[in-house]
Amino acid sequence: MVNLRNSSTVTEFILVGFEDSSPSTRALLFVLFLALYSLAMAMNGLIIFITWTDPRLSSPMYFFLGHLSLLDVSFITTIIPQMLIHLVVKNHTVSFVSCMTQMYLVFCVGVAECILLAFMAYDRYVAICHPLSYAQIMSQQVCVRLVGTAWFFGFINGIFLEYMSFRNPFCKDNHIENFFCEAPIVIALSCGDSQFSLRMIFADAIMVLLSLMLLIVTSYIGILASVLSRASSTGRGKTFSTCASHLTVVIFLYTSAMFSYMNPRSTHGPDKDKPFSLLYTIISPMCSPIIYSFRNKEMKGAMARALGRSSLTR
Repeated sequence: MVNLRNSSTVTEFILVGFEDSSPSTRALLFVLFLALYSLAMAMNGLIIFITWTDPRLSSPMYFFLGHLSLLDVSFITTIIPQMLIHLVVKNHTVSFVSCMTQMYLVFCVGVAECILLAFMAYDRYVAICHPLSYAQIMSQQVCVRLVGTAWFFGFINGIFLEYMSFRNPFCKDNHIENFFCEAPIVIALSCGDSQFSLRMIFADAIMVLLSLMLLIVTSYIGILASVLSRASSTGRGKTFSTCASHLTVVIFLYTSAMFSYMNPRSTHGPDKDKPFSLLYTIISPMCSPIIYSFRNKEMKGAMARALGRSSLTR
């Protein structure tokens, strides 16, 4: 029998993505995605700057928000610049190593962001349900450890998912029906038992996403019970407004991640995969800072102060 591990002949992949689109469509998409990428980078960059420099935003919520924006910047920079290049050049190939690197960074940053969003839900729970003990429970040391845990587990989980994605050799088709190296699509191109790798990634997604969702749901059940039992109507509105921003971001990210990694591949196809891929690679990182900024008076005030200082220094 042929040893599959020694029969790998694929040294590069071809990202089909928008290859079948007309030149005018690709030009329009380039302008659109470049504008969205620039907006996401500017908004997230501004949030990182003000949450790390403005002393009025020194609470744990803004500490987590700054790191969430850092993760968003890392995530979109891993994917979007390459996609923009492929929209204007005819060569859509990426090396085997580049594909592996991109996939690992997507795994690492994506898992870390999901974990951080769960910790942000817990932070809101402590702030609303245990306000007198909030400073002690969510101390700076605890916040740093929580963020470090999100990053560390993202790195470790990324190694496991990377191994499962590339454990088999690639000696068949090298055309990826997407605009980046998405794991389920790449695994389907491998030789050998690709179903085992897909099942392991599916199990990992269930374990990670559902356990984090359990923490988020538990936190919000506690918040809802506390608010309904003691808050005034004005206080309820303010609390729900704060939580709505976080829940909106969670729904964006978790829905697209669950569709991509927790659905059978038989239900997928290029027309179904690409919209969800765009949702969590571009739309979610762009919407996160906008949602948090426009629904938070402190954020809007800090942004106005930061933009005012920059205009004065010109």
